[in-house]
Amino acid sequence: MTYLDNIRKDGKYANPFFCLTGIEVVFAEEGRAVLKMAVRPDMLNGVGWLQGGMLVALADEAMALALYPMLEKTEGIATISESTSFIKGVRDGVILAEGRVIRKGRRVAFCEGEVKTDDAEKTMLSRTTASFAVTACK
Repeated sequence: MTYLDNIRKDGKYANPFFCLTGIEVVFAEEGRAVLKMAVRPDMLNGVGWLQGGMLVALADEAMALALYPMLEKTEGIATISESTSFIKGVRDGVILAEGRVIRKGRRVAFCEGEVKTDDAEKTMLSRTTASFAVTACK
């Protein structure tokens, strides 16, 4: 059973980080995935904003789940480069991350991720681009 199969079967329980952070998979399909997470007080930095690394991690996970359905059974991935622009802070509420695959090559895949508020405004919080190594696995 693949990682994506485990996610589909067991949801957040297939990934210990999802359990820690409360990340939920909205959907994951070939080339696109959406995750959501409630902002909790224990995720805030010392001045009361969601710690920026949480935005990066959420986007990274969404991009990876968008890429997984495009992999062969003998392939895996590892993030090799990532750049995030922080656009607006958030202190509470629920946030959504959408990951998209721009191009999957034989050795490298390129993805984009956006994190927004999960409300009527859908306020952009961060934008991430990433490169993933496509690796051989057994």
